[in-house]
Amino acid sequence: MELAMAAEELKTVVNRLRRAQGQIAGVIRMIEEGRDCEEVVTQLAAASRALDRAGFAIIATGLEHCLTDEDMAASGDREQMRARLEKLFLSLA
Repeated sequence: MELAMAAEELKTVVNRLRRAQGQIAGVIRMIEEGRDCEEVVTQLAAASRALDRAGFAIIATGLEHCLTDEDMAASGDREQMRARLEKLFLSLA
């Protein structure tokens, strides 16, 4: 399955991933500095949510493209694609 995203969708996903990258770097610094466990876990949870949201956005875009692709429906591969997208979705759950 090819990742085909509109420029605005791609920008949003990349921004979320960059935010998560910054949060993960912050978590590493916090651990190295011996910061409070609750603060570390809070930041780690925020990074995890950012990664999840990026993943869901990618899957949603793939789902949107697959469901509107007339060639996919005509070829009979729609059920196979649905199963692949469901597996991807569940991998983030």
